[in-house]
Amino acid sequence: MDKETKKERFKRIAEKRTQNILHAIRNLSGLSNKKVYEWETGQLERIWEAVEKEIEECKNSFKNPNSKIFRL
Repeated sequence: MDKETKKERFKRIAEKRTQNILHAIRNLSGLSNKKVYEWETGQLERIWEAVEKEIEECKNSFKNPNSKIFRL
């Protein structure tokens, strides 16, 4: 059996993780149903702020992959 290359492994894992993220976002969208849920604008702002912050941190980790490594 051939050993999986780093590129192949990245593609396999990235596709699965991206699908998981998209699924989670779709689940979050379900909260927009006003027949079932009620929310305040401030709550939505905190949700979007948290999501956007995490996306920015993810993007930055690709620009500087060593940024999250703890060193003394």
